[in-house]
Amino acid sequence: MLTEANITRLVSKLSQMRGAALKLGQFMSIQDTHLLPPEVDKIFRRVQDSAHYMPDWQMQQVLCTSLGESWANNFTSFDRIPFAAASIGQVHHAVLAQSQSPSGDDGQHVAVKIQFPNIASSIANDLGYVKMILTAGSLLPRGLFLDRTIQVMKDELADECDYSREASFLERYRSPDCLGADARFRVPWVWPGSTERVLVMEHVEGVSIGDAIVGGLPQEERNEIASRIIELCLRELFQFRLMQTDPNFTNFLWDSRAQQLSLVDFGATREYTKEFMDSWLRLLKLLHLRTVMLNAHVSSMVLLATPFKPTTSQPFEFGSGTPWADITAQIRDFIPVMLKHRLTPPPRETYSLNRKLSGAFLLASRLRAVVDTKKLWDQVTEPYKFG
Repeated sequence: MLTEANITRLVSKLSQMRGAALKLGQFMSIQDTHLLPPEVDKIFRRVQDSAHYMPDWQMQQVLCTSLGESWANNFTSFDRIPFAAASIGQVHHAVLAQSQSPSGDDGQHVAVKIQFPNIASSIANDLGYVKMILTAGSLLPRGLFLDRTIQVMKDELADECDYSREASFLERYRSPDCLGADARFRVPWVWPGSTERVLVMEHVEGVSIGDAIVGGLPQEERNEIASRIIELCLRELFQFRLMQTDPNFTNFLWDSRAQQLSLVDFGATREYTKEFMDSWLRLLKLLHLRTVMLNAHVSSMVLLATPFKPTTSQPFEFGSGTPWADITAQIRDFIPVMLKHRLTPPPRETYSLNRKLSGAFLLASRLRAVVDTKKLWDQVTEPYKFG
């Protein structure tokens, strides 16, 4: 079924579907564990590399519908060629008119995220098509519970299609209760005229943390970047109970001059209940006390928690040839057992939570970072109050 010619045709079709195909590929990939069969993984990776932009007339149509026929009056300049494309939209450089600037300053540079038309209304049909492709050749392990995965994916995509929701999370992250008082992080401000389909935010300087430039920075600086990402994950879970769950490297920009990490995409932000976090933290604390687990699920959690265990030597090294590389190999070996014997799908919250945590560790590995993960764990979890 999956000849090179068929793969090429599937990539072409899935690329046109944009949101559903791109997000499902990312959603189902457990970052560094090769869960998907190689031929299926190859399809999604090629889809993610196939950026498709709207034709100019279509972009104009979306802007007119969302911001009004005189939308251009809000800007002194607008670059009609996008500088980036994501799963459900594309992003343009622009300069706000002084009358529209939140601060009243002239020349405010902004990023304008414009949603592809009909993305929201096509989610169900597109995911149904993807499901048909994946199940036609019995390519996926039974334990993936594809129906549940797709339902969760459908709900998350619907949320991400509402840029007003994303704008509200940007504002929450900018508040003193989250990152507003922490100069190590930067969260862009949002233009009040943003809508459900067009999001205008402050343009921030920096380089994607997945860029080769960042990978070539001094060891100490790479350690700092990885440390902040891991610390942020823990704070999101145990302090904010609010997490930006998309671990895509392009969602984080590093400004080497200012030594500042900017967060630029909040579409995949999720909230967690106190009850869920209490249960999850109790489980993790229990795992610290265990050394041998027979159950593959629990064993994999023990391994994943290794950087935070009291008995783990600190600072902890990530990257090839390190203990972390051995740990990911062991987790990978547990996957067939988990899929074969899993009787029910995981809780909904764990889909996005695990995706972000594994993405943070993958980043640390990519940066070949050395991080005192136990210190970060204690710093964030010791003040945590149960109940």
